[in-house]
Amino acid sequence: MIYTVTLNPSVDYIVRIENLKTGLVNTVDEETKIAGGKGVNVTRVLNRLGHQSTALGFIGGFTGQFIEQSLKEEGLLPDFIQVSGDTRINIKLKNGEETEINGLSPIISEEDIDALFDQLSKTVAGDVVVLAGSVPSSVDQNIYSRILRSLPEGVHAIVDTKGKALEETVKAKPFLVKPNHHELGDLFGVEVSSVEDAVKYGKKFQEMGAENVVVSMAGDGAVLITSEEVLFGNVPVGKVKNSVGAGDSVVAGFLSKYIETANLKEAFQSGIAAGSASAFSNGFCTEEEVQVLRKQITVKQFDERGGQEK
Repeated sequence: MIYTVTLNPSVDYIVRIENLKTGLVNTVDEETKIAGGKGVNVTRVLNRLGHQSTALGFIGGFTGQFIEQSLKEEGLLPDFIQVSGDTRINIKLKNGEETEINGLSPIISEEDIDALFDQLSKTVAGDVVVLAGSVPSSVDQNIYSRILRSLPEGVHAIVDTKGKALEETVKAKPFLVKPNHHELGDLFGVEVSSVEDAVKYGKKFQEMGAENVVVSMAGDGAVLITSEEVLFGNVPVGKVKNSVGAGDSVVAGFLSKYIETANLKEAFQSGIAAGSASAFSNGFCTEEEVQVLRKQITVKQFDERGGQEK
C-alpha cells in the first residue's frame, strides 16, 4: 500500500487578471479552485498512472471539507485527520507573471500528531510512505525524521520537502529524497547551477543518510545518485505551461515505475517524463503523455572524472 502524507495542504485559488490595477477593485478574468499540497498531488498523479494510494494529513474547516470532497470526486482515498482550524488558502495570481500568497496554517496539536503516528503505525513491510511538502509553523521541523524512525521495519519512505525539515529527515535514512537544485544549494549555502554541482552536493547529501537522491534541475535535466552509480537524464522538448505539481509528478512517476519494476534507472526515467508531462500541460500528466515523453529521455551514467555523461 502507498500512503502520502501532507501536513500542510491547501485550497489553491488560481486567478488570472490581464490588467491588474493595484489599489483599485479588479475583476478576475479566470479562476480555478483546487485541492493542493505536495502529498495530495502525488496521490493524484499516482492515480493517473494506475496506482492507488491513501492521502493522509491534516485538514480543518470549510476549506478542509472542500479538499476531502474534491479528492473523493476524483476517485481518490483521503483519510485525513480533522483539526480545529481552517485549512489554509493559497492564492496564485497570474497577470503576465505569477505571484503567490500563501495563507496561514491551522494549529496542529500534539493530539493531532499522535493520531497521525497511530495511522502510520499500521503500515507493514513493503508499504511506501511519501512525506511531501512544508511543515506547519506549529509543528517541529523534525516531524518527518520522527515519522521515519517510527515506521515499521521494511517500510520505504520517500521525502520531498526543503530547509530544516529536509536536513533533519535525511539523517533518518529515507529510501529517496528529491530536492531541486535550489533546495539542495540552500542546504549547503551554495548555488547549484550545473550538473556537476548537483552531483557534488547530491553525493554529500547521500552521505548524510539518504539511500537515493534525485536532484531535479528544471530544463537542465535531473540527476539520480544511488549507492552504485550516478545517472543523468535529459528533459524532453516541450513548452512549459504550468509549474504547479511538476516536482510532485516526478515523485509519483518515479514511484509508480519502481513499484512495477524495482529498477531505479527506469523509475528515474519515468519520474522525469511525468514531471515534464505535467509541466507541459495545464493540469497533471496522464499515463499516455508519460509514455510518449519517456521515449525522448535518455538516461546515462555520469562520468564524474570528465564531468560529462557517457
